[in-house]
Amino acid sequence: MKWPTRAAQRSQIATALKNHSRTVRPLPGVADPLALDTLAMQFVASLRREDYYANVQRKKVLADRADPNNARFDAERAVAYHVQNKDYEEAIWLVFLMTHIARPADTGWLRLKDIYGGRGRGTWTWKIVSANPKAFSDWVHQNSKAIRGKFGNHRKYESLEKGTKREFATVLKTYIGLVGLSQVSFFAQAVREAGNSPDVIFDHLYRKLDAVLSFGRLAKFDYLALIGRYGLAPISPGSAYLSGATGPASGARLLFLGGPNAAASPKYLQTWLDELDKSLHVGMAVMEDALCNWQKSPRDFVHFKG
Repeated sequence: MKWPTRAAQRSQIATALKNHSRTVRPLPGVADPLALDTLAMQFVASLRREDYYANVQRKKVLADRADPNNARFDAERAVAYHVQNKDYEEAIWLVFLMTHIARPADTGWLRLKDIYGGRGRGTWTWKIVSANPKAFSDWVHQNSKAIRGKFGNHRKYESLEKGTKREFATVLKTYIGLVGLSQVSFFAQAVREAGNSPDVIFDHLYRKLDAVLSFGRLAKFDYLALIGRYGLAPISPGSAYLSGATGPASGARLLFLGGPNAAASPKYLQTWLDELDKSLHVGMAVMEDALCNWQKSPRDFVHFKG
């Protein structure tokens, strides 16, 4: 079995799914024991991912992990490093770059390293970029052919080329247009506007991110989920944001209705997910991730890392 130390957690989740199906709402998508076991494993995989972010932040992170021109650079630990050193602007900036570029399974953070690290010629920090975004955008255009790696699978329509529909310069311009010169102040203002509830603030910010070019449903969700994981704002998703979703919505329809293309509105699906989370207690970030990955291979567990 994969991850033997998680066997008890996997069994607990499978039992909770069966009990929910029997006593709260039928779950025809996991009537097959193989499908039930596969979904339970996807929940375990998603919970492990959450634990990973927590573990990254528990230990002191060394500076070389935050240097994109060092072989030991690690994007997740780099964010933790900046948080630990109270450079919240740089931490948020790196979260934005991580979300926009994303990480394909084969080349990892190579594209992020090349862009953020200026291909060995110095780091494009938030302080530098926010003071002169055109200089950064021009550098990206001039080096677009030399920048290695690629965009992540969910960001495959993004481009570094000038004049393209989703060119990097325009994405950056709309991002800075939204957050201004201080991302920290942007988040602080959002908290003042939305109140004290983490899910309400998350939703408020989710809608504000409509202003960022190419930040669709998944990018907005991923960006804000990372901001919350690192404690950069007091937010967490209270919804799976199924409107406009493909994978998570298909997974929810498969689970509750027995088929990925069954008819059900996002509103009803969300209500059923809220019910289910009262049985599982995993939260909507895990729920969204696990269902998305499960529907890709419902009877055979595949560990999706990208």
